[in-house]
Amino acid sequence: MSYYQRHLFFCLNERDDGRECCAARDAQRLQAYAKDRVKKLGLSGPGQVRVNRAGCLDRCEHGPVAVVYPEAIWYTYLDEQDIDEIIDSHLVGGEPVKRLQLG
Repeated sequence: MSYYQRHLFFCLNERDDGRECCAARDAQRLQAYAKDRVKKLGLSGPGQVRVNRAGCLDRCEHGPVAVVYPEAIWYTYLDEQDIDEIIDSHLVGGEPVKRLQLG
C-alpha cells in the first residue's frame, strides 16, 4: 500500500522565454488553496491525500494543470470552484471530474 492514498500535484512552472506557463495563471495561489482546503477537510496525512508542488509537468499549454496519482488523471482548472470540485468529487468521492480532464 502507498504511503498516501492519492497525490495531487500542481505544476507551478515559470518560464521566462515567453512560452505559456502555469505560474502565470495563478497556479501557486490555487495550489495553496487546495492544500489548505484538504487540511481543513481532514483529508491530509498518511493514508489519505497529499497536495504537492511540482516543477514543469510539460503540459503548460493546457494550463494551469494538476494531476492526481495513482490514477494519473490530468486536470485543468481556473478558480477555487474548480479546485473544490476536484477535491469533492475525485479526492473525496472517487469520481474524476470529466469536464476538467485533459485528454
